Amino acid sequence: MNYGYVRVSSATQNITRQMEEMYKLGLNDDFIYIDKQSGKDFNRENYQLLKSKLKKGDLLIIKSIDRLGRNYDMIINEWSEITKIIESNIFVIDFPLLDTRVENKNLVGKFISDIVLQVLSFVAQNERENIKIRQAEGIRIAKANGVHMGRPKYKLPNNFEEIVHKFHNKEITNINAAKLLNMTRGTFLKYAKMYK
Repeated sequence: MNYGYVRVSSATQNITRQMEEMYKLGLNDDFIYIDKQSGKDFNRENYQLLKSKLKKGDLLIIKSIDRLGRNYDMIINEWSEITKIIESNIFVIDFPLLDTRVENKNLVGKFISDIVLQVLSFVAQNERENIKIRQAEGIRIAKANGVHMGRPKYKLPNNFEEIVHKFHNKEITNINAAKLLNMTRGTFLKYAKMYK
């Protein structure tokens, strides 16, 4: 049996391009499993459902390796489980070398597929780590140049000290103090601690 797996990172992203590739290969909607969530791990409902259906000799088709997942070690483990434990095949449309449908005698084909997978997964993970490093560098440089990162600092009302003083002297409750300052009770209590 042939199955397709389609994944996008969020519900707003478009699956059309991946679906068209599946249709070209003769799959219909009954055999295509779709997840609209991050590829950070394999805890995806439809992926797990698809995996539970895979049997020896079945074929799993994906558009590109990153549709399977994003983490190098997890992709390798998942690939190994599907091809070696379940004994299903995998075909990656965008990278035809990643096709395990080879005769058992042709160990070279399987070996090449495994090597290519490892190289591609390593490159993908390396790029993600480089992006994180570049982001951290950008944040560090921005902070060094005085750019404020994150939420803007909360501006306390002009009469905050007067009201908080009354609260600490038990002249008014925190609920009344928050109302007088037009703040939430939680925000008032947070800043009131700083004025003890």
